[in-house]
This record gives sequence, C-alpha cells and structure tokens, in this order.
Amino acid sequence: MPARPAEAEIRRTLPLPGTYPCGLTWDHATLWHSDQLAGEIYAIDPLTGTVSRTLRCPTVRADLAFDGEWLCQVGMRPKRLVLVDRRTGEQAGLRQVLPANGRLTGIELGPDGMWMCLRGPTVLQLRDYPAMTLLREHPVAGSEPSGLTWADGMVLHADLVERRIRATDPATGTELGSVDVPGNPTGMTWDGTHVWYCDFPGRRICALRLDDILGR
Repeated sequence: MPARPAEAEIRRTLPLPGTYPCGLTWDHATLWHSDQLAGEIYAIDPLTGTVSRTLRCPTVRADLAFDGEWLCQVGMRPKRLVLVDRRTGEQAGLRQVLPANGRLTGIELGPDGMWMCLRGPTVLQLRDYPAMTLLREHPVAGSEPSGLTWADGMVLHADLVERRIRATDPATGTELGSVDVPGNPTGMTWDGTHVWYCDFPGRRICALRLDDILGR
C-alpha cells in the first residue's frame, strides 16, 4: 500500500465557542463558523479568535459559504442552502440543491460557480450560482467527505474519518496532493494565506499552508 502523507504542521489555532463544529467561511475580513448543536453562526476575529457576533440559525447541518452578499448555510432536511444576512441574522431565502437528499457536506464559491462535495459516492460538483444547475462532476477519493473550499485555483475537500485534506484540479478532477491533519476536519475555508479547517474533537479551527497539502 502507498505510504500515507505526512501530517501537516499547524501554523495557528483559534478556539471555537460550541461543541459541534460544522461550517467555516471567509468574507475577506472575518471568519464565519456554524455549530449544529448550538444552531448558531459566529463571526470570529481571525487574529484574536474573539466572537464579535452570534446569529441564530437552528437549521445548521453542514458547511458554510459566503456569496459576496449572504452567508450560505447547508441546512434543513433534505439539505438545501439557507441564505443568512450576516448583519441581522435574518433568513434571506433558500436555494434548492436537486435532487433533494442528505448527501451534501461541503460548499464554497469559486470563480465559475459554487463547488460542492457530496457523499455516497464521494464526488465534487460545480454548480451554477444562483441557479444551482449542475455544470461538472468529478469522482474523488475519501469515504466521509466533510468541508470544502476553493484555494488558489484548486478545490480542497476534507475527509472526517481519514483525517485527510485533498487538493483537486477543478478542470480534470486529478488529485494534486493530500495531507493528514490533526483531529477530524469538518468545515474549511481559505483566507488567501492559510487553509483553515474545523477540528471537530478539538473544538478549534486550525490553519495550515496550501503548500503542505501539495507536498511542496
């Protein structure tokens, strides 16, 4: 069997306020994090870890994204996108993800639309946003995909059980690199410098370098 990739070096950590970390995204100034058990979304200062705002969102089920205007929370049953006003916490609308089911685990906006990770089987999908029509799909490795983000022209997705983050070429679906990480990763985001992920058992968010995932 091929050797497992070396475990990534964690560059920074920040504590999380809840006990069931799900989503994570970046709005170019603030880290936003959602917790399923608390049913809340938090604005977190990326330097200090201070929670500056708490929004009620009882339908949280998985990852979180930012579309430039609204927070997009994977929520409800079956799963769909719940649009949340990051200033007031008010629900601004819903976007269906068809076919309706519980497979969706990770989301993030890229330059060509919204990237999604689905389980059973594990695939990456590119969908038009906001229409949500399917544009592209790649089968990828991993049995329990969790968070997803777009970073420097690549799609990254995490596997909760394997404790691994993988980078994928968005055009071809080719795996570009992977690395094991401490803890069990869920939501992910990219702030332009670091890849951040939620460590579920550690109740923290961890930052690593993109180069660590790519092995360079």
